[in-house]
Amino acid sequence: MYLPKAFQETRTETLHAFIRRHSFATLISPAGNDGIRASHLPMLLDRTLGAHGALIGHLARSNPQWRQFAGNGAEVTAIFAGPHAYISPRWYQTRAAVPTWNYANVYVQGTARVIEDRERLTQLLEDLSDVYEGGNREPWSLADLPAQMHNSLIDGIVGIEIEIASIDGKFKLSQNRIAADRHGVIQALGQSESYEDRAVGELMSEYLKAR
Repeated sequence: MYLPKAFQETRTETLHAFIRRHSFATLISPAGNDGIRASHLPMLLDRTLGAHGALIGHLARSNPQWRQFAGNGAEVTAIFAGPHAYISPRWYQTRAAVPTWNYANVYVQGTARVIEDRERLTQLLEDLSDVYEGGNREPWSLADLPAQMHNSLIDGIVGIEIEIASIDGKFKLSQNRIAADRHGVIQALGQSESYEDRAVGELMSEYLKAR
């Protein structure tokens, strides 16, 4: 990943918080005989596993990517993408400027291994539903499923655990601009009709305030 120092984020808590907030990952495994494989899936961060934590998720058993991890595992990259937005130089106080794009991503590299133990798979699904259903007044639960459907669900997936070896963040949020330029960008994004633009403006406000 191209990572200019101005946009580099190394604080573990900030990176972990970003993963929890933007937990839908792109999982990429190296090229094999059939080329590079990529899948999109929600992943949970478990900070109790390994020196740097681990990512947990699952793939459909019919997805051939998991077979690359069988046995001794495989080195993979998981990318967590946040909001992104076009930035117009019209919003800067500085006149000599060009358009750019603001965004934030976190890149995790580590060894992926397969989880096929039925109890662990059940716990994984329960953890996922707890996280994503937690805000509902009457949350859906895996326990609501009939036994046959539950068993079919477990049979149809393969768990993935990635022990984190390295984690890097690229937060390109106008840190290289003067304060007046940053203020102009945040103000313009906040007035946009685009949800994505407003989300970038909010992220800029939060992130730059905390630095």
